[in-house]
Amino acid sequence: MRELQATQVIFDTVVRQTGAARVRQVRIAFGELCELDPKAVRRQWAALGKATPLERAQLQFRLIRAEAQCMACFKKYHPVNGEIHCPHCGSFGAKILTGEEFHVEHIETDE
Repeated sequence: MRELQATQVIFDTVVRQTGAARVRQVRIAFGELCELDPKAVRRQWAALGKATPLERAQLQFRLIRAEAQCMACFKKYHPVNGEIHCPHCGSFGAKILTGEEFHVEHIETDE
């Protein structure tokens, strides 16, 4: 279900930004903590895009690596499998710096 909602947001954003122009390519940036499945997004995109200017648009994905900062020792680290405990001091207090992003990064049209 997450992919359906995410794809709808992407689709609506692209339509709003391009109007009736034929879209060739859309690049989507998403953080690894979003846990989106690009294959599922592509399937949803194909269904939403039928008989629209976005029908033949190629989707590209850029994964943004997650990074957190421990609030106890202030060291930065990569949270593994969504676990946010600090590998340096074991604290569970962390600030997520990157990895939760989700946005359309680039749109290429025929016009």
